[in-house]
Amino acid sequence: MLHDILTALILGLIEGVTEFLPISSTGHLIVVGDLLGFTGDRAKTFEIFIQLGAILAVAWIFRKKIFHPSGTLDFFGFSGREESKKSLYFWTKILVAFVPAAVLGLLFHKWIKAVLFQPLVVAGALILGGVLIFVIEHFAKKGTTDSMEKVSFGQSLKIGLCQVLALIPGVSRSGATILGGMSFGLSRVAATEFSFFLAIPTMLAATLYDLLKSASSLSMSDAPMFAVGFLVSFVSALIVIKLFLKFVSTHTFRAFAWYRIVVGMVMILVLV
Repeated sequence: MLHDILTALILGLIEGVTEFLPISSTGHLIVVGDLLGFTGDRAKTFEIFIQLGAILAVAWIFRKKIFHPSGTLDFFGFSGREESKKSLYFWTKILVAFVPAAVLGLLFHKWIKAVLFQPLVVAGALILGGVLIFVIEHFAKKGTTDSMEKVSFGQSLKIGLCQVLALIPGVSRSGATILGGMSFGLSRVAATEFSFFLAIPTMLAATLYDLLKSASSLSMSDAPMFAVGFLVSFVSALIVIKLFLKFVSTHTFRAFAWYRIVVGMVMILVLV
């Protein structure tokens, strides 16, 4: 039991810290879980479950904007018909971005978990992703879409297609969507905020789907471990999201690119 709680603390912290940074939370969880000897179906379900903590952190930080980007609770018409339309319009764009990864993830869920959830795949994806960050940072022009409310349906679909790449562990969902957004004309801050909002339906759907599929393999004895992982993920994600939003307003992602490349190379050396 003590070993399970310690494992939950470590993995919960890793999930909360890495989920919204462009360094791949899933990749880190797979590698660290492997080092801790925490593998198998139970481990994969736990790693999915603690994402709920990170989702809750996003929902809490953006709670005033959940119903509308301007921060008014108008989705159900509380602030007038016009504001309600704007809210529906914005969330429709989030839905457009959500669909590609949702459909492909549903179709290839079993294959992805069976074949791609491997440390060597993670290492390769980390390195390639780091190289792509350097390329995008060099060639991407300054975004003219300076707020997530101004994102078009075309931009939303393109960002959603970028999110499909994150089905490969090690790619990073936030990295794919933020850098994809920057490539398609969003400012660094607008791309980051849009990525955070897109995370809510994406991570929630993936988590609930996996839990439903894996429910029969879990028992009440797993509850303490899952609860600790969830709580640690929530608290650490709260801190990291706030710091990251400040960071992106004044910094590039090149530091994360170096981190990915170095970590990926070290992993390959260790594995091989």
